[in-house]
Amino acid sequence: MRKRSKNYQEASKAIDLSTAYGLEEAINLLKELPAAKFDETVELHLRTNADPRQADQMMRGVSMLPNGLGKTIQVLVFANGEAGTIAEGAGADYVGDDDLINKIEGGWVDFDVSLATPNMMSKIGRLGRVLGRRGLMPNPRTGTVVQAQDLPRAIEEAKQGRVEYRMDRTALIHVPVGKISFSQEQLLGNIASMVDAVVKSRPAGIKGNLVKTAYLTSTMGPSIKLDINALLSVKVE
Repeated sequence: MRKRSKNYQEASKAIDLSTAYGLEEAINLLKELPAAKFDETVELHLRTNADPRQADQMMRGVSMLPNGLGKTIQVLVFANGEAGTIAEGAGADYVGDDDLINKIEGGWVDFDVSLATPNMMSKIGRLGRVLGRRGLMPNPRTGTVVQAQDLPRAIEEAKQGRVEYRMDRTALIHVPVGKISFSQEQLLGNIASMVDAVVKSRPAGIKGNLVKTAYLTSTMGPSIKLDINALLSVKVE
């Protein structure tokens, strides 16, 4: 059995496992728990009512977090020629084609978001095994395959707090929504935007309630169960 840290054990005592907390109360509680020695990431975990075995019930999309993620986002762009020049001018951290493909095949994945122009997709298809499991593979459905003229907008959005979410094989969605150092208002705004994006992407094939359970947690802390109705009622401002 995994041995929990002293901080984790102390934090767990402050949480009533039988209680589903309102979002504001949960954020306050999370921020009052014993702190780690670094600025922890706050994560939202949603268990959906989807059946992962059904292709038409898989959920995937993006959300723009109004208050960002509290870290510098490294953006990689698969592009060449004029598109590569546009990407470099728009502030992409890494731009290239075969050179980047070979580097990634060698195990390098030190970036947070990858974009690609349509003409690069046939080349980078072989990176699916490496990038796909990390949620880094460009995909037209998530707006990460873009025309050259749209690269400046896509790069800017990625650096400002564009977060991709996807349901895993157990019907869970795990997403970062900020840092523990964020104010309550900043976390509320980010969570509201993320929940709104997930609800709007609901596939028609899912029966019943979309979200079965929801938890808020930090990198090193225990999970706090959220009241579903209260969570879904939070409005995007």
